[in-house]
Amino acid sequence: MTLRTSRRGLLAAAAASALPWDLAHAQGTPNTNLRVGMTASAVPLPNGMPDQGAEGHRFMGITLYDHLVMWDLSKTDGPAPLRPGLATAWRIDPNDSKRWIFTIREGVKFHDGKILTAEDVAFSYDRCFKNDAPHYDARGSAQVRSRMPTIAKWYAEGPNTFIIETRVVDSLVPYGATWVGITNQQAWEAAGRDNDRFLNQPVGTGPFKLESFNIRERAVLVRNPDYWEAARIPKVGRVTLMPLPEPNTRVAALRSNQVDFIEAPPPDAIPALRQAGLNITSNQYGHNWTWHFSLLEGSPWRDLRVRRAANLAIDRSGMKDMLGGMMLEGGGLVPVGGPWNPVRSPRLTYNPNAARALLAEAGITPRNPMRTKVAISSSGSGQMQPLAMNEALQQQLKEVGIEITFEVFEWNTLLSTWREGARSPSVRGCTAINVSYTALDPYTALIRLLKSDLVPPAANNWGYLNDPDYDGLINRIYQTFEPAAQDALLKELHDKVLDDALMLFVAHDMNPRAMNTRVRGFVQAQSWFQDLTPISMG
Repeated sequence: MTLRTSRRGLLAAAAASALPWDLAHAQGTPNTNLRVGMTASAVPLPNGMPDQGAEGHRFMGITLYDHLVMWDLSKTDGPAPLRPGLATAWRIDPNDSKRWIFTIREGVKFHDGKILTAEDVAFSYDRCFKNDAPHYDARGSAQVRSRMPTIAKWYAEGPNTFIIETRVVDSLVPYGATWVGITNQQAWEAAGRDNDRFLNQPVGTGPFKLESFNIRERAVLVRNPDYWEAARIPKVGRVTLMPLPEPNTRVAALRSNQVDFIEAPPPDAIPALRQAGLNITSNQYGHNWTWHFSLLEGSPWRDLRVRRAANLAIDRSGMKDMLGGMMLEGGGLVPVGGPWNPVRSPRLTYNPNAARALLAEAGITPRNPMRTKVAISSSGSGQMQPLAMNEALQQQLKEVGIEITFEVFEWNTLLSTWREGARSPSVRGCTAINVSYTALDPYTALIRLLKSDLVPPAANNWGYLNDPDYDGLINRIYQTFEPAAQDALLKELHDKVLDDALMLFVAHDMNPRAMNTRVRGFVQAQSWFQDLTPISMG
């Protein structure tokens, strides 16, 4: 058989072979589709302040939208640092330490072609923080408001300068700015000034645009070929997001070629996935899997001996084996090894005999057990394998005299219960809650959980800790801008948390993912957030 190729075809082939590989490959990107199986039970809202925890921010926040400050997710060998985003620079006003000045990047286009200005940033902050604004988005605000609790005023000062003023000196403002997706009023007006309609026609400046959205089935994102940062123009034409909350369902979807990439494969499936030729990736990062204790009157966890005993009763090494090595043993509110937590605390060793002795001092024994209830979820972003892990904890605690029953919530509902606090009727009598979360910066890792004025709804002090020693340390951290001095204070704060055993410290996630061999170029950063733009499909 003779193959015939036209002259035009030969010229096109020669031109493609002469191009750099990435450019030649990029010519085919409109026809490629990365299909992702998420752990969430619904597609996150595409409103610039997505729900479904930080998984929502990963897939529908930093994809469709950009933020004044962004995370550098380009490396695997160290914690992800902050980098300029829609702000090229930020600084404290030399005459007022409560006034932050952000310089807005020039020439950035929204998906609808409008040029970004500081007024768009002010509009976006109104949506999060200005309750009486016509464009205020209550659902989005619930996800973001607690990230910037000290914010007092915000406004544009000319086309390229945006100002944030805080109630108190707050050195941590740039971290909070990573959560507010920037959109423009023109897009909201085009959606009929309706936040519900805006979900189906959102407009950001991000590397992807929304093509379609069905909250229970899927969302389809398409590449933005005009993205302002050329190095991050996506290498795939589409990303299809599918909510698959049940772990084995995700595995089945991957093995049957219904998806290309899944979050959190169950540990017992990983060896078989590897044997089948699928790729498994993981990396350490700041992420906590804990039980938060209620410290309200009547809670059994108010007794320090009980909290310490519970931590001594946990076999973290055995839990790691159960998860096929896909966890770090819980070391506190941040993993062991960084400047805030350099050495493992002896309070977190496995010593059931010491646990029984402490409980006996408190009048608790296996024959006279402490009985209480804990709120957990059946799935969810960062929850790892919540049913199996909590059942293991239940058995270990029972052996020392603590009998636990579970109240099982859907993940998004559990997050709402966490935001509402231990006093809320929504906790259904639970005195602890198992919720996982990112621990990437001083505020998300520590401060929002500990400061007395950050109880719900202000932030995530779920158990109502109220201690002036904690508050005093945190105020000093807020007022400290020099990194080494701030790190020393954060270590002091974290040491105190360990001494007081404020939570049940179980695990730090290793963020495992499984993907087929067609998925190439993924860089797993040491972060809860990940960049989909380098991914190509072979």
